Amino acid sequence: MEELPQLPPELWVHVLSYLSTEEKHAVRACCSYLKKLVDHPSLWRDYTVVLSDLRRYTYGFWDTLLYRKLTRVAVRHLRRKEWRRLTKFLPTLTAVVFVDGGRLYKEKYMDNLSRFSDLRDVGVRNATWEEPMLSASLTAQLRERLTHLSVCNVRLPCTEAFIGAVSQLVSLRHLLFHQQGEGYGLDTVRPVPRAVCHRLLLGLKKLRHLSWGMRGEPPEPLPDDYLSPADPDHLRSPDVTPYGGPALTSLELVDYPETILPENALRSLTSLRSLTVRYRYIREGVECRLRSWLSPLQQLETLTIIGGNSLATYTTTIPSSITRLTLRVAITLKDMDSIAPKVPGLRHLDIEQNRSSGSLCRRIPMLFPQLRTLRIRFFRREPEKDLLSLHRLRHLVQLELLVERSFILRDYLNGHPWPSASVQELINELRQLSENRITVITTMRQRNPLRECDCVWEGD
Repeated sequence: MEELPQLPPELWVHVLSYLSTEEKHAVRACCSYLKKLVDHPSLWRDYTVVLSDLRRYTYGFWDTLLYRKLTRVAVRHLRRKEWRRLTKFLPTLTAVVFVDGGRLYKEKYMDNLSRFSDLRDVGVRNATWEEPMLSASLTAQLRERLTHLSVCNVRLPCTEAFIGAVSQLVSLRHLLFHQQGEGYGLDTVRPVPRAVCHRLLLGLKKLRHLSWGMRGEPPEPLPDDYLSPADPDHLRSPDVTPYGGPALTSLELVDYPETILPENALRSLTSLRSLTVRYRYIREGVECRLRSWLSPLQQLETLTIIGGNSLATYTTTIPSSITRLTLRVAITLKDMDSIAPKVPGLRHLDIEQNRSSGSLCRRIPMLFPQLRTLRIRFFRREPEKDLLSLHRLRHLVQLELLVERSFILRDYLNGHPWPSASVQELINELRQLSENRITVITTMRQRNPLRECDCVWEGD
């Protein structure tokens, strides 16, 4: 190959940071100098490597991971010898995620986590425990140092006992809990009892993000104070700041039917800065409660709604403090017109383009002139010429055009790339109109095994 330009190594590393993982590996194969540059730790910070059948990996593979200073792994079922191998070659792991276990696990299996002295983040996906997941000894060891816990699509012998153990992890800042079921039957998932939920919220004083799966439907709605425990100190001094409820700044309700939580469920969560509601379905004849939930959240900055009722049922109570808005629902021009006055300072918008949307791109510059980033998801058709209207957004610096994988498979399997030639022509013209101010990203959404239900946080 031709001799590389004489550039400082740190400049090469900066250039390589713009490459995808696949592109980095392709460049790495060119020569020993590029191999060393590509393996620079700064290029792999917060990267998660998926490992399975650890016996097949060579010493060179482990040396590369060590050189990159990788601290995050996702593993499928590990046998006893494989646990020892992982501890030997990657002793400084800070995050371990179990993916698709495919067998029944016992209590002692998780005790292997105690081997990693720097562990801060644990995730579990798609597994079944026949004994408690967190033993008393492991809970005691992780009590002061575990900050992130993510449990999704997991069947447990006793949910109350698990949440009770989690309540002792006093350094926990991020908690994701989406349960699949309890025991081994096909029973409906029951919500965690109020007393257990309150113990969790009051015990984890450092907890800031809570993602709570509400899949089960109790015979009666949960009480008003389910997510708003009362003041634990009834004899507060007048000089002490009044109790304002749990100090959560981010809440995510997942697989949520309207029949579970009452209208006043979020009344004490006044510290919330971010709210996400992911609906599983909408039952006809049930009033939309999102309108009353939003009313007390006057400091809310980020709002994400996935599925659910028509936007018209709650747009009037969207707080004016919102700067980030994600609406993955059917949206019309009329909806956009009603939302715009409520969020004058909107900086980031994520919406869907569908057949009923009309010419959203043409209206967005007039409705949301302060936008800096914009993401549009396409399901039924490609971006059209009205995309060029976005150059009138004077503050826009990033535009992402995202299509679902199903859209790609249906329309692009026969050698037609994404973006297509016509879309790429529009992108080039948009860049020219904006004098290259707008960075355009074209993305195809695929399922990531580490991001079950899109609900894994990105980190601090």
